[in-house]
Amino acid sequence: MAVLDVKDLRTVFQTRQGEVHAVNSVSFDLKPGELLGVVGESGSGKSVTMMSLIGLLPSPPARIRGGHVNFEGNNLLEISEDQLRSVRGAKIGFIFQDPMTSLNPVFTVGFQLMEPLRNHMGMTRKQARARAIELLQLVGIPDAGRRLADYPHQFSGGMRQRVMIAIALACDPKVLIADEPTTALDVTIQAQILELVKDLRHKLGMAIIWITHDLGVIAGIADRVLVMYAGQVVEHAPVRELFSNPQHPYTKALLETIPTVRGKRPDKLRVIEGQPPILYAPPSTCSFSDRCRHAFDRCRHANPQQVEIGPGHGVACVWNLSTGKPRHV
Repeated sequence: MAVLDVKDLRTVFQTRQGEVHAVNSVSFDLKPGELLGVVGESGSGKSVTMMSLIGLLPSPPARIRGGHVNFEGNNLLEISEDQLRSVRGAKIGFIFQDPMTSLNPVFTVGFQLMEPLRNHMGMTRKQARARAIELLQLVGIPDAGRRLADYPHQFSGGMRQRVMIAIALACDPKVLIADEPTTALDVTIQAQILELVKDLRHKLGMAIIWITHDLGVIAGIADRVLVMYAGQVVEHAPVRELFSNPQHPYTKALLETIPTVRGKRPDKLRVIEGQPPILYAPPSTCSFSDRCRHAFDRCRHANPQQVEIGPGHGVACVWNLSTGKPRHV
């Protein structure tokens, strides 16, 4: 049974130019203990989708236009703000991309770790301090007891990200959402954070949604992958299947942008020509058709629906990359 089940989620933003349809009928589920990777270019709707689930978008300009988010028998889109606050941070943790802007610079790390423990878990100050030290030790921060009194600027970038992970884990959430948590870090620190997340997942058994544009990261940690474009899931598959048998032209194009070295000289880097669309109306055609070398008339007359092409493998495309011919759907 899924720990999180999302159906037909739709989110819009009010702008001076009109409504921007940022999330368009997104559906997926998350199984207990699973690590689900969410990939796509900047502006594809990855972060907005996940922030929509737990009410982190400012309203206005954002507005949830429809959908169902089932978590522990409740639709998170319909519960009160107080109920949502009891879920957010306590049962669903969130790690943001930039810890320096997410951590409050005027409060100590200890205060920011202890606050959710006292608010959500009802701990005393002494209990919360002991748990905060335990959490900092869990994420690999040395001399944890002393460092509780330090402020965010006294930590390095990698250590700040570890603090963010500790805060997200404070109340033993069932689901952890990580929004590109290694993007601002150098490659050696990235590797340390990824190893930390793998280790914590094994120890704690939580389900994780990992948002990134880095397919190399996804290849190393994910069980299953959602590929997003223009606010839609265009392909989903187990990670090995996605890399070995991509069936959406956008997925294939993303994989081709990964740098490779064959022989003595590296291959020339490939790019995806064009830009993602700004959707001032719900997509009525394939949003990728203007950038797709396989597009034909049928792509420009209807928005393809997801079709299952194998166990756990779905794609929203009318072109079959395996046969080089249109699908009969």
